[in-house]
Amino acid sequence: MPALLERFLRYVQIDTQANESSKTVPSTPGQLNLCRLLADECRALGLADVSLNEFGIVMATIPATAGCDSPAIAWLAHVDTSPETSGADVKPIVHANYSGGDIVLPGDRSKIIRVAENPALTDLVGCTLITTDGTTLLGADDKAGVAVIMTAAAKLMARAGGLPHGPIRLCFTCDEEIGRGVDHLDLAKLGAVCAYTLDGEGQGLVDSETFSADQAVVTVTGINIHPSIGKGKLVNAVRILGDFLTRLPTDRISPETTSDREGFMHPYHIEGGVARAFARILLRDFETARLREYAGLLERIAAELRAAHPRAQIEVKIVKQYRNMRDGLVHEPRAIAKALEAICAAGLEPQQTIIRGGTDGSRLTELGLPTPNLSTGEHNPHSPLEWTCLEEMQKAVDVLVALAHVWGEES
Repeated sequence: MPALLERFLRYVQIDTQANESSKTVPSTPGQLNLCRLLADECRALGLADVSLNEFGIVMATIPATAGCDSPAIAWLAHVDTSPETSGADVKPIVHANYSGGDIVLPGDRSKIIRVAENPALTDLVGCTLITTDGTTLLGADDKAGVAVIMTAAAKLMARAGGLPHGPIRLCFTCDEEIGRGVDHLDLAKLGAVCAYTLDGEGQGLVDSETFSADQAVVTVTGINIHPSIGKGKLVNAVRILGDFLTRLPTDRISPETTSDREGFMHPYHIEGGVARAFARILLRDFETARLREYAGLLERIAAELRAAHPRAQIEVKIVKQYRNMRDGLVHEPRAIAKALEAICAAGLEPQQTIIRGGTDGSRLTELGLPTPNLSTGEHNPHSPLEWTCLEEMQKAVDVLVALAHVWGEES
């Protein structure tokens, strides 16, 4: 575990926060810094076919053991962190031998990781936890996955004469948090029959369903003039956009009021002024058809406001993001079966679960590469209250090593 912890602490201190307003690929230069480091580390481990392309995608291969002709599988993680909370100047804090109870974060003592809100902590007394100081996110989403993959690769490379396994392709992507993670991924070059994203919470979980997801961008264009002469002339885009947002349901189809398989609409970013203002709204549901219903509701609200403010322009633009991986996974049933087998081999009780979110695997599965998601010890992602558990990360390493060997039994 020391090597795993050292990798993780090193990775999270590199600022890789994504920026959805950026036109570059990747969207921020820090992501390339980490990708260059990972490519160098892959070469140092002796991995084959190491590459880093212009879009920041790193690929490398753990070669098959001698005489093993099993199909190639892939392990993926993303290097970027969420744009919702700062990822700059992360100060990870290691809590060795966690004694239980709430954790007060020293950089902002109003930030407290409470057991009542994090029941998983009750089973982790005596473990090593890593938190932030409360002023930034941690970046375990998904640098825990990056560290787990690199550590598993190191273990397999050190066991050249061990149990047989086929070729394993490592892939690190950028901008997953803003829906662009696999835009420039060459699946033919990846060359795997299935893949696994390492981007999940806790331990022993196999996420076999994700949300289907679209993004709505609502743009209001008003008329700006000096307010002293604004009567009958000024059209305030800020006020109209505010009215639009207040008409969204708050007692249903919102993140604050839904759970399990219930979908939602989530306004998460607003920007602008009197002349022009816009909001970004996440549309999420496990049933893809419901996304059209949510888009229809937004358009009806826009139509009402157009009638009330005829001199304003109100546009609702829907951008497709990703789709529930459920349908695509049926084309390679071994993907889930082998994952469950590997979790058992690692000494854990496997659980097949759904995830109220998405991963690169959502889009990869839609593109024809079945890609379920595996646990890496993440908790409270996108938040200053984010934390991870070193022992859960180590179990994720054990699962990957076992996964290599159970796939090594295929021909």
